[in-house]
Amino acid sequence: MNVPSLDLKAQYLAIRKEMDKKVLDVLASQGFVLGPEVESLEKELAALHGVGHGIGVSSGSDAILVSLMALGIGEGDLVVTSPFTFFATAGTIARLKARPVFCDIDEKSYNLSPESLGLLLRKKVMEKRNPRVKAIIPVHLYGQCADMDAINDLAREYGLAVIEDACQAVGSEYPSKLGTKRACALGTAGTLSFYPTKNLGGLGDGGMVLTNDGGLAAKVRVLRVHGESRRYYYDAIGGNFRLDALQAAALRVKLKHFPGWQEERRKRAEVYDRKLQEAGLPGGGLIALPHALYKNSGAANYHTYHQYVIRAKDRDALQAALKEKGVGTAVYYPLGLHMQKCFSELGYRPGDFPITEKACREVLALPMYPELEPEQQDHVVSCVAEFYEKR
Repeated sequence: MNVPSLDLKAQYLAIRKEMDKKVLDVLASQGFVLGPEVESLEKELAALHGVGHGIGVSSGSDAILVSLMALGIGEGDLVVTSPFTFFATAGTIARLKARPVFCDIDEKSYNLSPESLGLLLRKKVMEKRNPRVKAIIPVHLYGQCADMDAINDLAREYGLAVIEDACQAVGSEYPSKLGTKRACALGTAGTLSFYPTKNLGGLGDGGMVLTNDGGLAAKVRVLRVHGESRRYYYDAIGGNFRLDALQAAALRVKLKHFPGWQEERRKRAEVYDRKLQEAGLPGGGLIALPHALYKNSGAANYHTYHQYVIRAKDRDALQAALKEKGVGTAVYYPLGLHMQKCFSELGYRPGDFPITEKACREVLALPMYPELEPEQQDHVVSCVAEFYEKR
């Protein structure tokens, strides 16, 4: 049996008539850049996440980049983030000639560790050079929010902006001390990606900045069109970060189905949890299941399972064996950003972030999407169990 790690065609076939009509409507309008479809999507996603402003941009990467630009972060500034994330989280910092500063992750959630963050910030404040720490970018990895209460407490203590990288966590909820809130409503600004593989994926690249700060939203809107405040008058140096109408139109079709898709992902995660436990794999120390930290908090969208990630003994051998059985998997991520060649000048060494490095050796994402069939999940679990039985 073939079980791909993701099946976008299955989703498209289920909404084909709606999607095709919407795309043809945009073609008929010949309005392709920004416009009413983008404005409607901005309002709808701002409302979903409980914030006042949404600004559609060209990608999740550009959403982080333009947020940093709007906050005035540039050469010589330090921005703290996770080494266990997609490249863009730190790459955007470096593009502005600011300096990414990494700290280790929490072993259960894979998100930024507040304890490690607190130690790092105290150390930086004690340094005689008084480095210019300006912001924190926590990443809501795999669909589960970071511990934002603790992170925000540190941000307030040290006067730092907080940009949530929610590119894998659209719609995710966090039980804050002020009540349950959505990702992107927990910091200074939040960023989304609409890359096709995301839970809410478009027809190509796309992203959004979400914020309750009207002044910051206004800056982002100017910066996404080269810094233009009115036609051919430029108040700042921005970029071409606009969201296409075609992407917005497609996303608006999917947004109607999105709540149901999120629930189906959680159901499939529960099936994996149960069946892997029934196979005795976690108890034997062979794998570890994902930790849904907020499951009993009252937050309905406590985890949106952009990925269902296990920790596995002999991970690489397991992945190869699953491939032979037709099971698609992925490793997010095999090497921490602190060890990437392009960041070698930052001076990090193996062992600097042991929890990150351990995760890089062990994590494996099993197939996860709303259309995943029961027999497909049975096959995945059977293949995992068979691998360990033979060892």
